[in-house]
This record gives sequence, structure tokens and C-alpha cells, in this order.
Amino acid sequence: MREIKVAKSAGFCFGVKRAVEKVYEQVEKNDKKVYTFGPIIHNEEVVGDLESKGVVVINDSQGLSNIREGTVVIRSHGVSRDIYQIIQRQGLECVDATCPFVRKIHKIVEKESSEGRHIIIIGDASHPEVEGIRGWCKGPVTVIETAEEAEKLAILPETKLCIVSQTTFNYNKFQDLVEIFSKKRYDKIVLNTICSATEERQLEAEQIASEVDTMIVIGGKHSSNTQKLYEICKKKCKNTYHIQTLVDLDLKPFQCIGCVGITAGASTPNNIIEEVQKYVRIKF
Repeated sequence: MREIKVAKSAGFCFGVKRAVEKVYEQVEKNDKKVYTFGPIIHNEEVVGDLESKGVVVINDSQGLSNIREGTVVIRSHGVSRDIYQIIQRQGLECVDATCPFVRKIHKIVEKESSEGRHIIIIGDASHPEVEGIRGWCKGPVTVIETAEEAEKLAILPETKLCIVSQTTFNYNKFQDLVEIFSKKRYDKIVLNTICSATEERQLEAEQIASEVDTMIVIGGKHSSNTQKLYEICKKKCKNTYHIQTLVDLDLKPFQCIGCVGITAGASTPNNIIEEVQKYVRIKF
């Protein structure tokens, strides 16, 4: 029988599990319309199931301003301060499922920017978590994702910095970017705000990928943490595949050789992981 190594940390993290459960709770007990600000997680299957139960996804502040009644669930990625203000102004009920690790970053950047520090967020500028973090800064803020961006950043030497990270950013890349700022000798505070579960997941995926012949990474195509897992695994195992569901294994030119490793992003339900594991064991 083929050996399959499944990451113990694969699947829903605490913050995502909590957010999804809160939406389902509202659907069960609420006679009002239930909305989420943005897809509750980057997983099309879960979002589709919620939509079938009447949950509506609101994607921007304009859409939120058009709602007159109902309950709005804030997803684990968190949102900017102005979104809370709109919810309050519209008289809507707010269920806040912001991940505690993300909320901690909001408080950090709010405090440090109030004290005059230029906030540096290491992460993807287009990611909703980063957009939310920016919305709590009270002064200058810059988002950096690559070494090239860090090298080119032109800030006066006397500027005081506070450096934080998107919770799902690659830990090693974060350290590399911080090193670039260290060489520039800024007066800086560096706070590694990468979620401990994310760091554990990345380290475990890297270890498994180095031990197998084929690596499968399961997660939404828009999931930042899943993409990071794929990049990490690809460096250790060239035969690495990123899939969303079991269907993708048939659609991709999939080659299953030797020992197989499986990991999954924080937005991947356990039933999908189990389906893929069973399929690989039987099919190959």
C-alpha cells in the first residue's frame, strides 16, 4: 500500500473555524438577513453552502451602506475602522469574528502610529487582512512584499518605524525583509505577527515535502496561506500540486509516484482533506 503522509496541522485553523461557526450560528438562530463582509473564508465550497442557506456576501463599503437591516459577520481577516463605523451608522447588528491574532495587529499599529511611527506591513497589499490592518493606522503606512520593494523604499533615516507582518506570510521571507531594514539602521520596532499556527503549518509542510516524491497542497485558489504552502513545498518537492478539491486531481496532469505528502490551507474543510487522502490511497 502506498505511503501517505498527511500534515497534522492541515485544515481549518482556530480563527477560520471560529468565523465559519459564527455564520452558521447566525443562520440557525436569526430571522434577520445574514451578511458577511467579504467571503467568510477563501473556500468556494463553504461559501457556496452558506449562500444556499441565504447568506449574502458584501464586498465593499458601498454595498454595506445600502443595507438597512440585518446582521453582518466580520470574517477572520478583520476589517478597517471605517467598516465598523458604517455598520453602526446603518443600525446593523455586528458579529465580529476577527481572528484574535489579527485584532492584536490592529491594536499595535493603532498605538504605534499614534505615537508617530511609520508603519511597515510585510504582506500582500491586496489581501483583505492587510487592507484591514492599514485601516487602523493613524499615520504613514507602507506595505512591502518583496526584497526589491524593501531595498527601494526611500524613507528618511531619522524616521521611526514599526514593522509588522500579515499573519499568513512566509516566516523565512519575513526574516529576510527585516534584515534589509536592519542594514538601513532605522530606529525600528519589529514585531513578528505571523500566526503561530501558520508558522507551524509551514514548517511541517516543508518537512513533509522534503521526505516525499509527490506533494499535494489543498486550498482555495485565492487563499494566501495556501499559496505560501505551495511555494514552500515546491522548493522541496518539484512534483507538487495545488488543488482546491478532489476534482482538480482529474483535471491536472497528475503524476503520483512513490511516497505522497498532503497538507492543506487554513480554509480547507477536513472532509475535503479526507476525500483526497482516500482517493490517492485507492486510485494510485
